[in-house]
Parts: sequence; structure tokens; C-alpha cells
Amino acid sequence: MNDSFDLAESSPNTQSYGAKISASSYWSELNKDQRKAVETVDGPVLVLAGAGTGKTRVLTTRLAHILDSGLAHPGETLTVTFTNKAAREMKDRVERLVRRPMEGWYLGTFHSIAARVLRKHAELVGLKSNFTILDTDDQLRLLKQGLEAHDIDEKRWPARSLGAIINRWKDRGLAPDQVTDTEGSDFANGRTLELYHDYQERLRSLNAADFGDLLMHNLTLFSNDKGVLREYQDRFRFILVDEYQDTNVSQYLWLRLLAQGHRNICCVGDDDQSIYAWRGAEVGNILRFEKDFPGAQVIRLERNYRSTSHILGAASDLIAHNRDRLGKTLWTESNEGEKVTVHGLWDGEAEARVIGEHIETERSDGQALNDIAVLVRAGHQTRPFEERFIQIGLPYRVIGVMRFYERLEIRDAIAYLRVISQEDDDLAFERIINRPKRGIGVTSLQKLHVVSRANGCSLMAAARDLTDSDELRGATRTGLANLISHFDRWRNLSAVQALPSLIQTILDDSGYLEMWRKDRSIQAPGRLENLNELIGALDEFETLDSFLEHISLVMDNAETEDGDMVNVMTLHGAKGLEFDSVYLPGWEEGLFPHQRALDEGGLHALEEERRLAYVGLTRARQRATVSYAANRNLFGKWSSELPSRFVSELPEEHVTRTSEINTTADLTEPDLDYQNIHRPDIGRRRSNWGRYAIRQRNRTYETIAVENHAPGTFQIGKRIFHQKFGYGKITDIDGNKLEVSFEKAGLKKVMGSYVEPA
Repeated sequence: MNDSFDLAESSPNTQSYGAKISASSYWSELNKDQRKAVETVDGPVLVLAGAGTGKTRVLTTRLAHILDSGLAHPGETLTVTFTNKAAREMKDRVERLVRRPMEGWYLGTFHSIAARVLRKHAELVGLKSNFTILDTDDQLRLLKQGLEAHDIDEKRWPARSLGAIINRWKDRGLAPDQVTDTEGSDFANGRTLELYHDYQERLRSLNAADFGDLLMHNLTLFSNDKGVLREYQDRFRFILVDEYQDTNVSQYLWLRLLAQGHRNICCVGDDDQSIYAWRGAEVGNILRFEKDFPGAQVIRLERNYRSTSHILGAASDLIAHNRDRLGKTLWTESNEGEKVTVHGLWDGEAEARVIGEHIETERSDGQALNDIAVLVRAGHQTRPFEERFIQIGLPYRVIGVMRFYERLEIRDAIAYLRVISQEDDDLAFERIINRPKRGIGVTSLQKLHVVSRANGCSLMAAARDLTDSDELRGATRTGLANLISHFDRWRNLSAVQALPSLIQTILDDSGYLEMWRKDRSIQAPGRLENLNELIGALDEFETLDSFLEHISLVMDNAETEDGDMVNVMTLHGAKGLEFDSVYLPGWEEGLFPHQRALDEGGLHALEEERRLAYVGLTRARQRATVSYAANRNLFGKWSSELPSRFVSELPEEHVTRTSEINTTADLTEPDLDYQNIHRPDIGRRRSNWGRYAIRQRNRTYETIAVENHAPGTFQIGKRIFHQKFGYGKITDIDGNKLEVSFEKAGLKKVMGSYVEPA
């Protein structure tokens, strides 16, 4: 790209600006609304493009139309996307449409274009034009140096957490002097702002910028030098923005400043697909477009070219429950297709089994596995599907997240179990010898290796010898001796204790769980969820050796991702993709919508969770299957689960509901075997899901009876108690469905059969 593009030489004259639109072939490929979005080039335009409505086609055709018509030269257009891949694809498509290569245009990601502007004017913000852009690892290293310089314990206040705080400030366009004293006060005893100041000074001294700086420095540049701002406002006759619903505050401010010139800004996006608030996206940016740009035209693309009418109907009715949206209704000319299937299942293992069976049936009917996806809300949900697919020989790939048993915290936990099973397992012992920290550093580990080689023994045996000598002293000797003592005790427990209880004891005694509870990084809660899932998974195995053998088989599974395979990924990772068949498991309260998101974000988070459900449904071309489980094994204990409120929000006319749970049987039947109540083949026939919570404690099951209340028993304002959510007051009643404001859990929808008067 040519940064020295001459505005005077490139400005089109009056004749070229009003040039006749060429009779290009691309017009025939557009429907009426798409063509309107392409042709409306004067003034601000918001294109609300629903899922599968041809958003990319509209954006590329609009840019091609502007260039092909002589409305502007390439260097007078600004087109921003969120990924380099999207930018490359758009560039290729536009050049094919206009049948010639384009030079000097500004088409790329927010960061790449901001970097281009910044290099030209770097001196105005205290940098040189050859500044270095730090990657995540370099940024983390610099933050660690800052913590060390301020004598702040990095174990207690991780550099990664500090980086997340600073990045959030930069996403909001806040330089150190714009951050209030109260923000970040819970990190490093209120010294976060001081660390931010020093970090920025360190970056300047290194002539460097991180990714957040690129846009933030642009905002500083435009605010402090009106001449530079006018240069770019005059340059960009037309601004086009992709995925506008995903912009953060910094990107929004940057675009709004540049658009004040010619005001020909076209933003394409879908407020119903704004699902990235956790990384700074603000759905409010698209919701207030008409306020930001008075006189703006809003064009809705509602004809869907992807999904059947039943899928669209279900998704549209679901998302209509959101309040913060501009509103649109998707439709299609394709056939109705199959209704969305909603399955109620006994537990997570039954869910994986049923989905596996359905996929096998589809495969035998000729459906390509590459066109099938299992979309989960949280990464830990992949485990039962990976296990099941391996068991039945169904090829799969996990996209966007690591396979369950490859994750760091799972490998660590398994390493503890490997040493218990075989204390001569040096690789496993070395992995966890100082995790969590026990004062056993590199020097001490080298001594262990020396003794191990000299005596021809394992590292564990060498550790026993060293702790009985004076070779190790102080905290190192104490830490190693305590670890050996723990392993001896755990090994004895393994002979008498069930595996879930054993791993729970290990993770507690070792301090491993506490290490992640204290970790303030954004990954820590997910790691705890994964450990939770592992504890539940161990309930399926009678012995430690059988579990470790199973792990060996799982890890030996083919690593290749080539060929015909089922796609397993998170809902966030699936945005922008489409498949013939989509399976959406885990639609339960607390899991989806996710409880942590609700606790942190309240109503706004709930609406984003619903948008995530909408995204999941609209990934499906032909078939969509939603499922939920009555019971989940959490930390080795069975707990009853409520179906997600999203399940009840799916419209009956577009949904087929089935359930493996018998809601009329009575658990008080005298012949019921409580020891086997968790088994799908027994419990499924006998459970009264609306009246009982089944919990497992070390393989002993207790049944907690909850009285069934007749309609009319409850009154708005009455105080009640719920086994899972605690005390609360009823705010609304719909038959036996209650809306309750809980004292700690917030507003929930629950069944009346789950509560009792307080």
C-alpha cells in the first residue's frame, strides 16, 4: 500500500464522481434489499444483516460499485474488517467484480489500518515511525518486569491479569490520564493505575506499542492535531465497516471521528449476533447508530439463504425475547424442512450417547461428517462427546479449543494420578513436583536428577533419599518431604476411596485447586470448570488403572484433522460458520445461560447469552437439535438441573419436543434401587424430575423430596426456598412456573415443584 497517496491528484472531478453506473453482472445476483444497500451511497447507512442474508456479498458489491462507478478512487475509501482473512477475501472479491487490481486503498483490520496511520504520524504521540508492535508474549514479559520493579508478587497478582485490565482500558480508548482513581482498585492493592502509567512510559522508551495502543494512539493523534484529523476526514469519501456489532468503544470513537467528514459511512452488522462483550464489544454501538448519525437510513436484510423456515422461526421467536435490539424477522423461500428437535435426557453421558447415535444415523444416510457440528457453551462440555466419539469410532475434530485431556490443568491432575499408580513415573513426577509452587526450583530438581542417575533409581526414590539427608535445606526440603508424605497417604487412600473422592482429595491437599481459585487470570474459571468435569468423569471407572489405560487410548487417537470428521467447538467459535446439522447440548440454567456471566453482567449478560443461542441455531442449514440433561455430575456429586429458560422460549409451532425422563413415576416405589438411580437404563424409567433432586456423594445417593404444590398455592411477593438458588421472593406466576428474585442468585425462572414456602 502507498502511504504517500496524493489527495490532490486522486480527487475525482465532478464528471467522474457522477459517472454512470456500469452494467456489471453483479446486479443480477442481488435481491431487492441487497441492491438498495449497495446503491444507497450518500449519507450514513446501517445495514442490519441477519444471519445468512448475504452480508459479505452486500459489503463487497457496495465497495465494487463505488469504485466501478467512479464515485471514488481506491485511496479515498476506507474498509475495515475484524480479521486479516476477511480482508483478503474481500479484496479478492472486489477485484474480481471490478475486473482490475486496486492500488493504494485502505482495506484491512482496524489494527492494520490504525498502524498505517500511526507510522505516518508517530512523532506526534512520542514514537518513531519504525516502532515495534509487541505480540502477547512480549507484552506479558514487559508487564512482569513492571511488577518486579514495583516489588509486587507476580504469583498473587499475575501479569496476565494486569494485562487484561490494561487492555480493557485501551479498548475503551482510555490513556492513563483518563482512567479514574477508583478503577482497577482491586488489583495490586490499588496500584493498577500506577503500573499502567509506568508500562506506557516503558513502551515509549522502547519505541514500541501493543495492539491496544494502535487505536488509542490514533484517538490521541486525532484529538490533539485537528489538521491530521481533517486530512483523513477529507481523504475518506466512503467508509465501510464489517461486523459493526463487534466494535469496542475505541473502534467506535475512531470511526465516528473519521466519518464526520463526508458522512458517507455504511456499517454492516447484526445486533442479534453481538456475542463478544467479554472481549470489549459494545452492542450499544450499533443500537445508537441513528442517534450518532442523524438522518441515517436503516436497511434490513431479512431474506435468509441458509436455513429452513422452521429453524428461522425458532431462532426469530427466541431472540424476540431480547429488549435491546433494533428488530427484524428472517424469512426464506426454501421449504419448511424439519422442525427443531428438543431432547430432554437423563444426564450428560446419555446426552453424548444420543447425539452420537443420531450422528451415526445421519452418516449411514449419506450425510458428510464435515457438515455436522456439536456446539457447546463452555469448553469443558467437549469431554463426554470426545469420549463417546472415540468409543464408537466416530472421527471428530475439536476446533478453537484444545482437546479435553490435552489441557494443562487436566494433564497436571492426571500426572498426580500417574505417580500414585506408578511412583517411578519420572515424567509425571517432574511435571507436578513444583505445581503448585513448593520452593523446589531448577537447582533442586538438578540434584534430584544427579542422585537418580547415580543410584539408578526414579526421581521419587531420589527425593526420598535427599529429604533424609542434608543436601536440601529449608523450604525446599520441607516442601519435598510434604509432597512425598502426601503421595504415600494418597496411595493408601486409592485402595479404599472412590476415584472422584480421591482426585478431589488430591487437588485439595496439594493446593492445586486453591492455586487456580486465587489466580486472577481470565483462564482460571474455565480451568476450574474443566477440573470439575474431570472429577465427574472419574465416576465411570472402577479402578485408577482402568482410567489411566483409558486416557492412553484417548491420547493415542489420531491427531490429524484431515478427512471427514464431526466438528466440535464452542458457540463463540462457530460464529460465521454453517453446517447441515447442528447439535446444541447443555441447554440448562447455570450452564446456558452461564451462571458466571449472569452474576457478572445481569440482564445485559442474559441478553448476550440469548444472542449466543440465536447464533447457534442459525448455524444450521437443515437440522438443529437442542438438548438438556436432568442431572449433571459436578465434583463427583449428582445435582438436578433445570432446563434453560431458552428451551421454553422456543415456539411450539417450530419445535418437536421429546424426553427420556418419565415425569409421572414415583421415586418412592419400594422396588427402586437407589444405588443405580444414576444409570440411564434404570433411572430414566423411574425418575420424577419435577419432584426430586438426585445427588451423589461418594457413590451413595440420597433423595431429597420436595412437595408438589397445586396451582394457586403461590402468591406474588411470598418468600420461598429453592434447593439450588436459596431464598427469594416470587415476582411473577405462570401456572406452575415462577419468576423469583433470589437473594443471592438474582432473577430466575423455576418450577413450582422445586420450591417450598420459606
